Amino acid sequence: MDSKEILAEIQRKNHFVFRRLFDGLYHELVVYANGYLFDKDSSEDVVQEVFACLWEKSNKIDIETNLRSYLYAMVRNRCFNILKAIKITHVSKITEVETNIDIGYSPDWFPEDEKQLLYEQVLKVIDNFPLKMRNIAKLRFVDNYRFNEIADELDVSVNTVKTQLRRAKLKLGKLVIYIAVLFSIVQ
Repeated sequence: MDSKEILAEIQRKNHFVFRRLFDGLYHELVVYANGYLFDKDSSEDVVQEVFACLWEKSNKIDIETNLRSYLYAMVRNRCFNILKAIKITHVSKITEVETNIDIGYSPDWFPEDEKQLLYEQVLKVIDNFPLKMRNIAKLRFVDNYRFNEIADELDVSVNTVKTQLRRAKLKLGKLVIYIAVLFSIVQ
């Protein structure tokens, strides 16, 4: 079946054809979305939303290229929308947490064993990053390399280093927010 035939069957609400399309593309679309979001759960949500939209709005869809390309474009656009929203949300949350930490949680406030535990948790989070982000984050945060040194070491551009570090900081920011909330509850 070509794209137009598949879409026509979906427009007729043929569950079997829709399910075959879903089963055939779901995993690769999740991997694609994860390349933007770096979060498997969010990536799965995006792909499921795209397929739900395809099912619900199939009568309004007119595909110029092929269905596979159309679905990839939908996933990419939804990922971009999420990244735009996350940037605004996380920047404000991280700023709040940094303010709270500056006011009441200086590093000296934590006992040495808790500092070590926090450091280990950060390393665990970094170890779960995608390979390129993990390598860049370790060189920057663990080995204290400069941007240009990381770029030279890994044979990537400085902009790639900055982008990967920005994404890593967002992921680490979630951990910082969690820990700050945890410590504020404990006190």
